[in-house]
Amino acid sequence: MNQDPPATPLVPQEGWTVQHLFFHIDHGFWAALTPSEKAERAARMQGTVDAIRAHPKTQLLTFSMVGPKAEVGFMLLTPDLHDADRFAKQLGLALGPDVLTPCYNYLSMTEWTEYSESEDEAAARIQRTENLQPGSEEFEKRLGEWKAHMGKYYQDRLYPNMPDWPVMCFYPMSKRRNVGANWYAQDFAKRRELMGGHAKTGRKYAGKVRQLVTGSTGLDSHEWGVTLFAHDVFQIKSIVYEMRWDEVTTQFGEFGDFFIGIQLPVPALVERALA
Repeated sequence: MNQDPPATPLVPQEGWTVQHLFFHIDHGFWAALTPSEKAERAARMQGTVDAIRAHPKTQLLTFSMVGPKAEVGFMLLTPDLHDADRFAKQLGLALGPDVLTPCYNYLSMTEWTEYSESEDEAAARIQRTENLQPGSEEFEKRLGEWKAHMGKYYQDRLYPNMPDWPVMCFYPMSKRRNVGANWYAQDFAKRRELMGGHAKTGRKYAGKVRQLVTGSTGLDSHEWGVTLFAHDVFQIKSIVYEMRWDEVTTQFGEFGDFFIGIQLPVPALVERALA
């Protein structure tokens, strides 16, 4: 049989492809397997995960999903869309055929935010609020600090290192386009003001919640995917509740289902999900 020619990479202009993959388990099929067959399939899953994680610029997180909406979950980040597609299919067969059944998946991309402060705006703010003159040593120091901060922020948004924090929450969201509450009918200044207030709420949870917002306009059923990580599920509940009071959410936010997972290594995940 002839092999397909190597695929031309489908690497985006910026950012990475992100997939959230959630599965149910056919427990009846699994129960019918012999102990050696179960061990072989568990080893196959570990090998699949290890191989994907060894791929350049690729991260794969594994979760035991809490509640009946899903049982096993994966979060995959990788640049090439071919790899994202190939790895997702491999994960669906990680325990062999007929064990994992897809129940929810979401495709998005890491993205930069259009509402961030530009260098010219930062320079004007430093001059105005700190009474520092452009070209002065102190002004250049402050502007350099801003550039370093924004450089890290840019890297964290587009090419993040995902945390090993145990609690994960994922949900999709969109902005409303209703008569009288149309996000896309607001001017840029208003949208930026509202998003700035939202970000201020989020900063209150620094060190307690890690957030990754990924874009999915044209890719999936909502416009963004939101992934939260914490050491305590209370912090997940708290930040989502508090942000509901921000005007950008009360007026314009629409949400899909929420999924909670516990990040576990493969052996612990298999033991828990297939006990």
